[in-house]
Amino acid sequence: MAQGNFSRVTEFILLGLSDMRELQVLFFTFFLLAYAMVLLGNLLIIVTVRTDPKLSSPMYFLLCNLSFIDICFTSVTAPRMLVDLLSQRKAIVFEDCIAQLFFLHFLGSSEMFLLTVMAYDRYTAICKPLHYTAIMSRWACCLLVSSCWAGGFLHSITQTLLTIQLPFCGPNMIDNCFCDVPPVIRLACTDIYVTEWLMASNSGLISLVCFLVLVTSYMFILVTIRGRFTAGHWKALSTCASHVMVIILFFVPCIFTYLRPFSPFPFDKYVCVIYTIFSPVMNPLIYTLRNKEVKESMWRL
Repeated sequence: MAQGNFSRVTEFILLGLSDMRELQVLFFTFFLLAYAMVLLGNLLIIVTVRTDPKLSSPMYFLLCNLSFIDICFTSVTAPRMLVDLLSQRKAIVFEDCIAQLFFLHFLGSSEMFLLTVMAYDRYTAICKPLHYTAIMSRWACCLLVSSCWAGGFLHSITQTLLTIQLPFCGPNMIDNCFCDVPPVIRLACTDIYVTEWLMASNSGLISLVCFLVLVTSYMFILVTIRGRFTAGHWKALSTCASHVMVIILFFVPCIFTYLRPFSPFPFDKYVCVIYTIFSPVMNPLIYTLRNKEVKESMWRL
């Protein structure tokens, strides 16, 4: 059939996590509480860092940016999920679906790059303490954060352009609770083998490379502080441990989702919830409960 004869899909139906009403109410309660925690926790971190002069080091500047990204990242999916859980017909128009897909990858990849920069900051502070101030200057931090946003935009626009050039003529059922590349391109009315591998090499390799860089940086940190655990080194190690927890929660589900051909698995939509909802919930808890300076500043605030 010629591409001009296709009847283009104008909306998609999101199947969600379950069609059982009892489970939908349970998911709604959980996601509402999780989204509230993301908003309140990360806003509290941003206000605390911005108002306390003692929290002016590069680590807290990067943490403030991470909290801002987490708020935006979760807001791309959570409000729509909450509305759909209370709706009988979970429809999303084609343009809104593409916009959600774009911002999901834009903010998600920006967070990956930012977590990598945060690991570099910890590596510099622990392994090169005498040069830390010169290397992680305010100008350098702003440049690194800007690069994270620029890299996220380039990644996302590539994914979006590869998606919108595909013909969609039906079916229009997305087996997920939001629009993402794998479930959307599976609905295309054409052979997606090449597009599938292009996207997997894009999203999947970014996730894997960032993860390997992070793991390598923390290995260098452990080697550096081995055998000389002063009080400062214990504090640094505790900070790195919290970073590793965030990395595992965020990167492992992303690698599983994107670094493979987009053949569907029944539990794919549940894995997506881990890095879109659960990981942003854990960030403020990990970075505040394990950081004495932030906790003290919050109490003063």
